[in-house]
Amino acid sequence: MSNRAIKYKQSRFYKYIKTHQKFAPLLFFIGGFIWDSLTLGRIDRFYDIVILCIYMTLLTISIYIYNLVDGDKWKNTLFRKYEAYLPLAIQFFLGGLTSAYVIYFSRSVSLSKTASFFLILLFLLFANEFFKKRISNKYLQFGAYYFVNFTFLSFFIPVILKEMSTDIFLISGLISLLSTFALIILVYRNSYSTRVEMVKWKMIGLIFSIYLLINGFYYFRLIPPVPLALDKGVVAHIISIENGNYLVSYEVDNWYIFWRDHKIDFNRNVNKPVYIFTSIFAPTDLKKKIYHQWKWYNYETEEWQNLDKIGFEIVGGRDNGYRGYSYKNNVIDGEWKVEVITEEGLVLGVVDFNIKTNNFTGTNQTINRKF
Repeated sequence: MSNRAIKYKQSRFYKYIKTHQKFAPLLFFIGGFIWDSLTLGRIDRFYDIVILCIYMTLLTISIYIYNLVDGDKWKNTLFRKYEAYLPLAIQFFLGGLTSAYVIYFSRSVSLSKTASFFLILLFLLFANEFFKKRISNKYLQFGAYYFVNFTFLSFFIPVILKEMSTDIFLISGLISLLSTFALIILVYRNSYSTRVEMVKWKMIGLIFSIYLLINGFYYFRLIPPVPLALDKGVVAHIISIENGNYLVSYEVDNWYIFWRDHKIDFNRNVNKPVYIFTSIFAPTDLKKKIYHQWKWYNYETEEWQNLDKIGFEIVGGRDNGYRGYSYKNNVIDGEWKVEVITEEGLVLGVVDFNIKTNNFTGTNQTINRKF
């Protein structure tokens, strides 16, 4: 193909983007989301770390250039010529980084405690459709940038340090806060249009408000304890260990109940214990204490009562998660749940079930599965 033909095709694509620029950013945002869903796997994998670092770097560069490209010194540059592609790049990298967070926590058995975080993700996914100026809106740009920057560091720093704690989370937030402020100030100083459109202190106040909001979610245990994730959680009749594998016997529900592995109504035999099996993903070499907090719902007080709290340590690196279990003998009929929590009390997931004591025979939709 000749250079003339290539330039003609590029020109046609550019005109197409300019004509459909109202919808193109959203499509590129979704494109980044789908691409990551197909390519990312483990946060501690070298490929994943490199991809996320590239996304974060290119997003920063794209936002910087996009806000400065209308200046006189960029008049005859390549960036001015292809200015229409910059919003698409921003949307693509935003979609890629946002989807990474969803992917790494999509294994969680229960989102009941962390639904607020996923609402933020959904808002970020569709926010450009609720703003007239969409990605050209400076407050949307830098607000979304700070959110993905914070979440990226919440993954990245614990993996690099091989440690996770409240202090690490706070450090991640401060680093993302300072780096975002640095980018805002740099753009503000070098872009005349930004100084006209944006009130600097109003922007800083917005970013700081997001910082306080995320930390508030963390304090009230509404954010998943990155980078840990609950992979499996089932209530079982019998658990044994054979040749390094966990053999778990549990009842399964009807095929159309696809969001839960075990049957919600647990048919317990008299004088037999109830087991909870969990597998937890953790990055390589990261060690953490995990607890099973057993709770029973008291209908008289209409409150959940904390009963046993059984702990065990996990060591990361296994693709299918670090396995462990706990069991309880003294149980009564009613609603139960076992919260899988960290030392800081952050909830990885919840295993819900209802105990019904009867003469369980082990023949009703029961399977034996190796983990």
